[in-house]
Amino acid sequence: MRSIWNGAISFGLVSIPIKLVNATENHSISFRQIHKADGGRIRYRKVCELDGEEVSTPEIGKAYEDADGSMIPITDDDLAALPLPTAKTIEIVAFVPADSIDPLQMDTAYYLSAGGVPAAKPYTLLREALKRSKKVAVAKFALRGRERLGMLRVVGDVIAMHGLLWPDEIRVPEGVAPETDVTVREAELDLADALMDTLGSVDLDSLHDDYREAVEEMIAAKAEGVPTPEREPAAGGGGKVLDLMAALENSVRAAKEGRAEGGEVAEVTQLPAKKTAKRATAKKAAGTGPRPAGTEPKPAAKKAAAKKTTARKTTARKTASKSASSKTAGKTAAKSTSKTAATASKTAATASKTASGARKRASA
Repeated sequence: MRSIWNGAISFGLVSIPIKLVNATENHSISFRQIHKADGGRIRYRKVCELDGEEVSTPEIGKAYEDADGSMIPITDDDLAALPLPTAKTIEIVAFVPADSIDPLQMDTAYYLSAGGVPAAKPYTLLREALKRSKKVAVAKFALRGRERLGMLRVVGDVIAMHGLLWPDEIRVPEGVAPETDVTVREAELDLADALMDTLGSVDLDSLHDDYREAVEEMIAAKAEGVPTPEREPAAGGGGKVLDLMAALENSVRAAKEGRAEGGEVAEVTQLPAKKTAKRATAKKAAGTGPRPAGTEPKPAAKKAAAKKTTARKTTARKTASKSASSKTAGKTAAKSTSKTAATASKTAATASKTASGARKRASA
């Protein structure tokens, strides 16, 4: 990879020659401007506004525009003569925990390459020191005519540097947060947690630019003179969410089905039933299900219904009591009749025996 800057890392009294290499590259598809009428390319020419002549790159310099519109020429020699210690040096000023750097400050990423064999030992020393401390280095460096902040960290076996914005370059988010008071229910938070658990983690290497692929397919089709391949429209959109709970529940269900199709079964946290559902279940078990909206009886009707129910229950108890008394009386009468019949039978038998004994004595 081609280096864009050569200098050194200043690490206390240690100086490490390095080369700065871009760590990222842009894969976006760029378009040219054309004349719609004939397809001719639109080009921009650098023209001096005083004489109207086109100016070549070597003839172009830089200047600072003052408040009154006047131009103050600035040369490369002027900038090189500035007493700036970071002009060719990445000066480490502190070692801090990585989470103390606000991600909003992170800018362009670079790789730092050791500049030659003599730089290998101090380069490795700094890399291993960063690894063992589990910290990052905050540094100052100058690039493209301005001094910047940087954060050095270890990526594999390489020291990487992220350009950082200065703290005063981070805008205060005034008027960005919702201005209305919003209450988030526990049930909604539970569903959001369930959705996050269901989606789980992702391998960033598996993600790709769907839009760029679609543009490439469209360009290839136009070049070959064939119809553009049709793609299914992306799910979701910028529509207004009317029912947040329903949207969350549908999202959890869709995520669970998607993970299941991929060979993984996602567990979704079941939320406790609402109180209204519990009351409805209790009413249904008691034989009085919930009434449709707008058909609730009036208080007087409720009282009358309660009185009728009580009267029916009282009548039922009386009827049951009478029936039980009747059954008891019948059983008592049956027992009494049975005893009387048994006594009469015994008396008749005794009389028969007495008469038989008298006849025997008379014949003797």
